[in-house]
Amino acid sequence: MARHLRRVCGPSLTGRALQAGVDQAFGSYARYWAESLRLPSASVAEVDAGMSWSGVGEIEIALQSGKGAILALPHLGGWEWAGVWLINQGYKVTVVVEALEPPELFEWFAGFRRRLGMEVVAVGQGAGAAVLRALKAGNVVCLLSDRNVGGAPGVEVDFFRERTRLPGGPATLAIRTGVAVLPTAVYFSDRRGGHLGAVGRRLDTTYSGGFREGVVQVTQTLARELEMLIREAPTQWHLMQPNWPSDPGYRP
Repeated sequence: MARHLRRVCGPSLTGRALQAGVDQAFGSYARYWAESLRLPSASVAEVDAGMSWSGVGEIEIALQSGKGAILALPHLGGWEWAGVWLINQGYKVTVVVEALEPPELFEWFAGFRRRLGMEVVAVGQGAGAAVLRALKAGNVVCLLSDRNVGGAPGVEVDFFRERTRLPGGPATLAIRTGVAVLPTAVYFSDRRGGHLGAVGRRLDTTYSGGFREGVVQVTQTLARELEMLIREAPTQWHLMQPNWPSDPGYRP
């Protein structure tokens, strides 16, 4: 966590300030779990009272195409609260999540999110087809896009001034289907209700060269958008795994 904070904030973040940032990050992660786990018992009114938004109109514009929409998110703040809010507003929400070990743990997580009203797709074989079906049905598909998981090779990009690999799914889907990719973040906020959802404008998916070059270029564009979202609240970035080749324990 300290390494990631220094990537976002710069190498001058050291000593007590760095330790305070790490403490805040773990406090933010604890808040995420505390709030997420009470969502099944929260009323529609409670969820609505806990949420403020900017850019929801971007989702509406994207859905008018009849192709669904992709929300490309970093692991920030209380995204599940925002997902439930979207469901309560009548949106159909599909989430693509990491397949965890042991399988019983994954099934617990998947069942929890299904109880919240989300369609759950596990990363791995068959995930691509399931996402395409969800988009064809007009769903809002949420893709956590700041860490490559599931054994896929990913796409090598510059991310916080260092080379690493990020998921190529959002770019691939955007190029192949024309679906809108909306860089999105959910923050713990002092504004109304304590949660702020921020939906950005449709990602620029123009590129030069062939399909593979296009996936790399669009994924790099998305990486820049994710950087901006994360810089708004670095201590709410719940990325606590090795994510760059220079991180101890990193596995490509």
